[in-house]
Amino acid sequence: MTAAGPPVTVRTVAELRAALQERRRTHGGRVGLVPTMGALHAGHLALVERARATCDHVVASVFVNPKQFDRPDDLECYPRDESGDARALGRAGCDMLYAPPQDAMYPAGFATSVRVGGVTDALEGTHRPGHFEGVATVVTKLLLQALPDVAFFGEKDYQQLLTIRRLAADLDIPVAIEGVPTVREADGLALSSRNANLTVQQRRIAPALAETLRATARRLTEDGAPADALLAEGRAALLRSGFDSVDYIALCDAASLAPLDAADRPARLLAAAWLGPTRLIDNVAV
Repeated sequence: MTAAGPPVTVRTVAELRAALQERRRTHGGRVGLVPTMGALHAGHLALVERARATCDHVVASVFVNPKQFDRPDDLECYPRDESGDARALGRAGCDMLYAPPQDAMYPAGFATSVRVGGVTDALEGTHRPGHFEGVATVVTKLLLQALPDVAFFGEKDYQQLLTIRRLAADLDIPVAIEGVPTVREADGLALSSRNANLTVQQRRIAPALAETLRATARRLTEDGAPADALLAEGRAALLRSGFDSVDYIALCDAASLAPLDAADRPARLLAAAWLGPTRLIDNVAV
């Protein structure tokens, strides 16, 4: 089925399940789920469009999950625009918007969390304690609430994508997890809701993150120099370009995120760096 106009909005687990059950009963077909925290941009909508192209029914969730924020100020200033998100979702082909209030996701007495080991131990896991536990918990709930055939996540949050694939496999949740390539601005900057927080000057600097990753990836495959040296040069290049600090720039196995000394197998180059109070992340395949 193809969405026409704004999506139907549901706010409780019971409403979500009843609406999806009715769609499956009357029309059959596959359900695609696109979990988001709202403040939607073209990167989110690419997930919806991919779901629309491969599934019969598309549901997107909008829920700003407090459990995955490691800084209260980051949660407080996270942009929220449900009506604008609903309009954008309708234009992209979304059938249903699931927008639960916080007490529907975390009712009184809620005391369970999901922790994924291994793939979450480094990178974002080191710099944002508790973040992936919050992500894993809310995504597990969303997958079980909607029981979609496929759920779609962006490769921009590559460590998150691998974390969700791990939890779905480990917990035997019957859903395929599909990664969708990162959507970028014309100058290479990966789309992110946090880009709106950049000043004009910071926005000019921000594309250096993708440029540095691409340049480092080329050198890793062409020069044969030790990875440690090239990663150190990449860090220095980011600081010279105007970034205030660099949390990490790392070469990792594409499947496990184990650190690598050389690009001798499928790999990912990942980085996180700060422009003022705004933290940007990005990654490229090697």
